[in-house]
Amino acid sequence: MATEITVPALGESVTEGTIAEWLKQPGEAVAADEPICSLETDKVAVDVPSPVAGVMSEHRVAVGDNVEVGAVIAVIEEGASASATPAPAAAKADTPAPAASAPAPTPTSGPSEELLAAAQTLSPAVRRAVLEHGVDPSTIKGTGKDGRLTKEDVLAAAEAKKSGGAAPAPSPAPTPSAAPAATGGARGEERVKMTRMRQTIAKRLKGAQDQAALLTTFNDCDMSAVMEARDKYKDLFAKKHDIRLGFMGFFAKAACLALKDVPSVNAYIEGDEIVYHDYVDISVAVSAPNGLVVPVIRDADKKGFARIEQDIADFGKRAKEGTLKMEDMTGGTFTISNGGVFGSLMSTPIINPPQSAVLGLHRIEDRAVVRNGQIVIRPMMYLALSYDHRLIDGREAVTALKIIKEAIEDPTRMLIDL
Repeated sequence: MATEITVPALGESVTEGTIAEWLKQPGEAVAADEPICSLETDKVAVDVPSPVAGVMSEHRVAVGDNVEVGAVIAVIEEGASASATPAPAAAKADTPAPAASAPAPTPTSGPSEELLAAAQTLSPAVRRAVLEHGVDPSTIKGTGKDGRLTKEDVLAAAEAKKSGGAAPAPSPAPTPSAAPAATGGARGEERVKMTRMRQTIAKRLKGAQDQAALLTTFNDCDMSAVMEARDKYKDLFAKKHDIRLGFMGFFAKAACLALKDVPSVNAYIEGDEIVYHDYVDISVAVSAPNGLVVPVIRDADKKGFARIEQDIADFGKRAKEGTLKMEDMTGGTFTISNGGVFGSLMSTPIINPPQSAVLGLHRIEDRAVVRNGQIVIRPMMYLALSYDHRLIDGREAVTALKIIKEAIEDPTRMLIDL
């Protein structure tokens, strides 16, 4: 019996997605609840599972096609057996099915911890191929953009591994900015279509510039007290809560103090009205393989350091794995972006609409400062607060940033709500 596979509901306000990759080709066996394709939406990439077991009969759409929720994308024959040769429709797919003469891999044990760790930074489809075939991604030269691994690279390495030979040398990717050779050699270009997520990020950030009156205020912060507390209690904290004590928990709690004292920084404009919140949902900017995502720490003002750190660690892990869900990124009243992890000294972060403010953190470096008339060395960080001047006055923005600075420099303020 033929079963049509349709695009599932993708979350509130999301009506369509783009086929990023087919994970099952026509003629291949499919288990119930096994992913058959990767679907990219405006916010996340999700796998579409098969509701039945059988054999992939055909693809109704190709990689790169936009599909609406409820649209038929594939057909699966229930109870059928996988054929030795893929159906002709497999030509639509972005990757060829394995040759019939190649024996299926028969791993005797699950993937090693080293292999699992190495696969964490790969895209979902490539990571799945790495774990399935048991190849070490560090030994494979990628042919994708910027030297990234593709599923084809992994399959080629797996075939070479089974045959006992070396992996075939991949064809070199074109170098867009290669300098011309002295003899006038040709220079290459590569055009890559923007992913749906990257297009959405571009539109939202440009929209923020067009609609909001953006301004940024700066301050510097002495990190001595926080670093001392972290060094003193990090082992006990990790032992009790099974999570590393980082800096983001301190800044999240400090931001909660500021947002409660300056409500406009935690509000947004809707039409001709200002919407205020009596709660704090902090969006945390996280770098993912497909772009920047901003999962939300719900009720951050009511959570302790351990729960906030656990939420942040979970978001970071799932962002790398590509398993964040739509509801993880819905909402948010204020954003914290930590460019310091990439070495940024100072920046002007851009707000995350419809929010009205974003806190930018930067790298910590020893600098000479004056304390009690003496020049001393302190670990300092520049803080930046970008805000929508339509709603937040300069006095309010400076006050909010000053509260954050003082709470970090004297963490006792966070305990006594001062």
